[in-house]
Amino acid sequence: MSFAKILDLPAAIEVFRYMGGWCSKIAGKTLPVSFDGKEYHAYTRHEAVGVVGAITPWNYPLALGAWKIASALAAGCTMVIKPTELTPLSTLRLVELCLEAGLPEGVLNVINGHGHEAGAALAQHPDVNKITFTGSTAVGKKIVEYSLGNLKRVTLELGGKSPSIVFDDADLDQVGLGAALAVFFNSGQICFAATRLFVQENVYDQVVEAVAAAAQQFTVGNGLDPQTMLGPLVSAKQQDRVLGYIESGMEQGARLVCGGKRIGDKGYFVEPTVFADATPSMKIVSEEIFGPVVSVMKFKDAEEVTRLANDSQYGLAANIWTRDIKKAHKVAHRLEAGSVWINCHGILDPALPFGGFKQSGWGREVSEEGLLAYTETKTVCMLLDE
Repeated sequence: MSFAKILDLPAAIEVFRYMGGWCSKIAGKTLPVSFDGKEYHAYTRHEAVGVVGAITPWNYPLALGAWKIASALAAGCTMVIKPTELTPLSTLRLVELCLEAGLPEGVLNVINGHGHEAGAALAQHPDVNKITFTGSTAVGKKIVEYSLGNLKRVTLELGGKSPSIVFDDADLDQVGLGAALAVFFNSGQICFAATRLFVQENVYDQVVEAVAAAAQQFTVGNGLDPQTMLGPLVSAKQQDRVLGYIESGMEQGARLVCGGKRIGDKGYFVEPTVFADATPSMKIVSEEIFGPVVSVMKFKDAEEVTRLANDSQYGLAANIWTRDIKKAHKVAHRLEAGSVWINCHGILDPALPFGGFKQSGWGREVSEEGLLAYTETKTVCMLLDE
C-alpha cells in the first residue's frame, strides 16, 4: 500500500499530465542545405510509428503501463498492451479509465496471457510496428529475436545491478537510511535497486552498521497495512529464488550482518538482508536478485570504485554519496549507467530520460527522448525556383 501511494499511483498520474502537454508540441526542424550550391527548403517532421505493442512487468504495474501508454498516445500511436499475468488488474482498470475519459475504441487495447504465448505473439505480429518491453534481460533478448520478422522498432528497459557509492566525506547520518531505502524499497523488487554498496574503507564499518540498523527498523508485513514498509515478494518462486541467493552468499564467504531468513509460514516474506565483506566474483554481487539483499564492499579511492562499479553486465543506474561536488560529477561522468543520482536515489520524473547502458536495455522511457522513440523522423527537401 505504501509503495502504491508513494510511487506507483503518483508516477502514473504525473506521466499522463506531462505527456499530455507534448501532444501539440512535437516539432521537427528547418535545416540549411548546401548541396550543389543550389537553394533548397528542407525540414524534418516526426510521424507516429504506428501500432505499438507494450509488455509490462509486475513490480511497477500501474506506473510502467502509464509510462508506455501516455507516451504512445501523445505521439499519435495506437497500442496493444499486455500486462504480466501476475499483476494484470491495475492495467485493466487503467485502460477502462482511458476509455471512460473519451479515448476512441480501438486506440488502446489490452490482452492478457503468459509471456511465452501472448507476449511472444505480440512481438512477432507483422502488423505491430514497435515493441516496448520492461522485464528481465533474458526475456528482452527473446523480444529482439521475435521482432526481427518485420524489423520492429524496439525499446527495452531490462535488468540492473545498481551500485551505491559512499565516500568518506558523505553525510553519514543521511547515508544509512538513504542507502537502505535504495535497495530495500518495494522489498528490493525494483530494476534500479542499489544492491551493490561500495563504501570508502575508513568509514566502512560505520556505514555497514548504519545500513543494517535502518534495515532492521523497516516494518515487514501485509502490503495492505499502511504501517508496512516492506511487503511480500511477488510469488513463492521469487521467494525461493531470493533465499537461494542468500544461501549462496553465505556459502561463498560473505558475512551476514542482518536478515537472511524467511519471515513466518504464510506469505512470501524475506527479511531485509545485509551482507558485508562481499567480493565481485560472488553471485550475490554479479547477478540480479530482485529481492531485499545488499552486498557491501570496500574501496580505496574514486578510481578504484569507478572500476568496481562498472564491472557489471548491467548499467541501469547508480548513486553517489559525497559532499564534494566536483568529485561527484567527475565520478558520475565515468559511471556506465543511464541514471546517476547524487545524494539521493530513484528520482523518476517524466521529464528525465530513463533507461540503461549495456545489457540494461535499449533506448529511453518518458521525457522528450522517450516520446520521440514512438515516432519516425521524415526528411522533406524541396528545390526552390531560381
